[in-house]
Amino acid sequence: MTDPIFPSSPGWLEIAIRTPPVTHDSLSAFLFDLGCTGIVLEDFEDYTLKAYLPFQADVKDVQNRIEVFLRQLKEIFPEADAAKWTLEKIEDQDWHTNWRRFFHPTRVTPKLMVVPAWEPLPATVRGHVIRIDPGPAFGTGQHPTTRMCLEAMETLQLSQSWTMLDVGTGSGILAIYGSVLGADGIEAIDVDPDALRWARHNIELNGLTGTIGVSSKALEEHVDSFSLIVANLILEEILKLLPHFYQCLNPGGALILSGLLREQVDVVQEMFGKYGFAEHETFREEEWACVVCIKQP
Repeated sequence: MTDPIFPSSPGWLEIAIRTPPVTHDSLSAFLFDLGCTGIVLEDFEDYTLKAYLPFQADVKDVQNRIEVFLRQLKEIFPEADAAKWTLEKIEDQDWHTNWRRFFHPTRVTPKLMVVPAWEPLPATVRGHVIRIDPGPAFGTGQHPTTRMCLEAMETLQLSQSWTMLDVGTGSGILAIYGSVLGADGIEAIDVDPDALRWARHNIELNGLTGTIGVSSKALEEHVDSFSLIVANLILEEILKLLPHFYQCLNPGGALILSGLLREQVDVVQEMFGKYGFAEHETFREEEWACVVCIKQP
């Protein structure tokens, strides 16, 4: 019987595209629309995205679609003019082991170590530990956008009893850390069924089944309010969801927004006053930024 977490495959097409980071959100969306089941940034200095597509006979069609998209991308992002890409068939049947090459035990903050589910715990561990099996879901703590969210969560002074909403949960790592930090109630939502499946898998790995709610319920459908909302998304989604964040946040509650490029911070800051938020703190790492704001009474 096939394991539903690790589906079998006749092989994979590995698509490797090197473009500037400013294009990665658009490129990732295209690759998922193409049918890729996972994307990794293998080398943070090289900025090459690698995506994996279940093998199909019409490889030429895939090549044509990539070429057309990259031409369109250059019209929007002139810096993508030097984009380079390759397409290679991979015979490896064991899909989930491909990810293990990219993920190792990592101290992502001074208080938190993230350990792959398949590796033993280090002999000595300081602070908190989260076990993660990311699969194709985003969120191992290694990318700056996730790492800054985790750091921001540590710095907040929340009330003695607090709740959390994780929007676009991916691997579930932010929701899991919320539970580790003492949240009394946590909801994790995502529009991607595969992400929800992996989030549940990771929640179980950390012994938190039943303590974190996982669903595909849209943010605008939530009637409950939360002490903390965390959203590691692209700029367009953040701007669209700002009024809903306000509705779902307790007065005085904190909103952590990541997935932003440094040059996009001003755009978000300009919208805070309109929706009743006051900026609290901004984290920056490499070309990325994470903004923390507070809902004004």
